[in-house]
Amino acid sequence: MCHCNNCSFLINKFYTFDEMKTRPQKIHVALPVMDEVEFLPLCIDCIESQSYNDYHVVICVNQPDEWWEISAKKEVCERNKKTIEFLSEKNKGNYTIIDKSSKGQGWQGNKKGVGWARKTAMDHIAKNANDTDIILSLDADTIFSKEYFKSIIDCFIESPTAVALSNPYYHKLTGHDAEDKAILRYEIYMRNYAINMLLIQSPYAFTALGSAIALPVGSHKAIGGMTPKLSGEDFYFLQKLRKYGNIRVCNEEKVHPAARFSDRVFFGTGPAMIKGNKGDWESYPIYHHGLFNDIKKSYDGFSTLFKEEVPVPLDNFMKSQFRSDNIWQALRENNKDAAHFVRACHEKLDGLRILQYLKSEQTKQCLNDEQCLADNIIQMFSGIYQFNNAQLLKSLTFKECPVSSMDEIRNYLVKVEEILQQKIILV
Repeated sequence: MCHCNNCSFLINKFYTFDEMKTRPQKIHVALPVMDEVEFLPLCIDCIESQSYNDYHVVICVNQPDEWWEISAKKEVCERNKKTIEFLSEKNKGNYTIIDKSSKGQGWQGNKKGVGWARKTAMDHIAKNANDTDIILSLDADTIFSKEYFKSIIDCFIESPTAVALSNPYYHKLTGHDAEDKAILRYEIYMRNYAINMLLIQSPYAFTALGSAIALPVGSHKAIGGMTPKLSGEDFYFLQKLRKYGNIRVCNEEKVHPAARFSDRVFFGTGPAMIKGNKGDWESYPIYHHGLFNDIKKSYDGFSTLFKEEVPVPLDNFMKSQFRSDNIWQALRENNKDAAHFVRACHEKLDGLRILQYLKSEQTKQCLNDEQCLADNIIQMFSGIYQFNNAQLLKSLTFKECPVSSMDEIRNYLVKVEEILQQKIILV
């Protein structure tokens, strides 16, 4: 089981170790594709080079049907057409192509975007696969080693209680300063958040990347599949899975999404890089560890809250969010014992609420992003793994910081995150 109390608040027995170990499992890749003529062949090469070759790839090539009539978008439609021609030459036994891009077959109305494409591919897999088979979510701009598929199988053999895997990631640098500085700044934001969530043993201590999610088909069915969204479907999907059971967050193999300016989705890596390149990082602040300490104190108060009304740091935030002064009382009345009550509290204060709390409180900090990061590393992270360039932290200015220094910080945070992830391997 998970070795931290909060991370084990929702353990559902899935398949036993022996079942996972002895039953052959097929990898079913769910791959949404739009305007990816340049990157898709590299991803396909990675898939076809896997040492674990029991796989099937479901690719949803997609765009709104109306784009065929919009001059500025017609080139995307034509490139999607070339993608389908490229894929049509693949072994039909290993590939299923869902055409949501040819004229008359594209998305209609509000049913569009990467969320719908990913959901469409996953739903197709769920209808045709065994419950113990694995759905592997990828993006077309992602590369990985030949051992990645095997590592996914090994993770679920090692962690049979896990209902999903949020796989580690690492963006390779491009050699172009603008892209590299933008992706490094974004990674520093993501890893700072993840490390702090791991430190307080939050149930929602995962990084949501659509290119780095794996789950048994049975998990997909149990939660009713993915809820389609224009962007951010990966975050909501993992949160939904986390409320069903435990999510594993460690693997020796990493995925490598492309570091590129992209506006294919409304928010996420590409749009963050575009905004950041213009100097706007307001949506991606470096949260101070003190805010996470308040979340942890609230977590610690859940057991006591079942017995009596006591103040916790997030009281006012929760009352404001849910427009109620009796949040905890309502949960007491609906849960028969402390264990169920604590579970309900964690479901109420979920990953989305935590992000909302952090964003609302970060604006009240008197420290800038660089100062917050320095505080976090010196006061919290260095107790896990020592950072050996104190001078860099003293003079850190993201705007002026060279790529090499930002990469040094990124790689340090990767190491800290890995150490913490290894401490909560699910068995």
